[in-house]
Amino acid sequence: MFCVASLVPSPPVLVPELEGAAGAAADGVLATLRAAVLRAAGELSARASRWIVVGVADAEQSSGAEADRVIGSDSVGTFRGYGVDVRVGLAGSVAERVAADRRPDPLLPLPALIAGWLREKVAPAAVAECRLISADASADEALTFGRRLRAELDAEPEPSAVLVVGDGAATLSLKAPRYFDERAEAVQSTIDRALSAGDRQALAALDTRQCAEVEVEGRPAYQALAGLFAADPLDPRVETLYADAPFGVAYHVSVWRPGAQPRDPGAPR
Repeated sequence: MFCVASLVPSPPVLVPELEGAAGAAADGVLATLRAAVLRAAGELSARASRWIVVGVADAEQSSGAEADRVIGSDSVGTFRGYGVDVRVGLAGSVAERVAADRRPDPLLPLPALIAGWLREKVAPAAVAECRLISADASADEALTFGRRLRAELDAEPEPSAVLVVGDGAATLSLKAPRYFDERAEAVQSTIDRALSAGDRQALAALDTRQCAEVEVEGRPAYQALAGLFAADPLDPRVETLYADAPFGVAYHVSVWRPGAQPRDPGAPR
């Protein structure tokens, strides 16, 4: 049974060992972002020991439905490609992995790495599985992805939580990874309003082409999140923990819970 979802971004510098000079220059910004992300993940750990991670496949590896794939709970990865060999897994402990001589996959996608790091920080007993959606998935495909996942989880007796990993526009300043695009601020404002309100219709209506042009890499994940709640009669209850763009990339952190069922006027108080 699905019980809660959390949305987090994917900057590798969330991992303290990867901060480097960027962490020193951020002067507390990373600490605030990291605290919000850990809190959002903590909300999952309080409700479920099974996590489904939803992320977006790397654009270079995306080719329609072929990019949609599952990364199993036995997967182990490393942040070595981002500068430091910090090893994480989707289940078990570091000691267990060492004892089993499980070698990390250097190509494990970033959403799985971030999820593995968070799991080990807040819920080491939890077991996670990562499902990637194609970066070029249409809005309908992303919504269907979320709907099917919700139906699957609701059909199971054990409580399950969903961790959605995705970044907003990466063109919000001159120092942004994808440089600056003057259209990005308006696009991101629309996204932030929709995410904070749990507005499923607004998320479903995001302009796929415009999001791609301003480098909203998390767009399919946001729409899959909307699909996850599509069957509910009311919009979800959303607690936004962070919404900012400290490095020219929009990061949104929030916790999503199914909306309360409408009260029957004739029911006893």
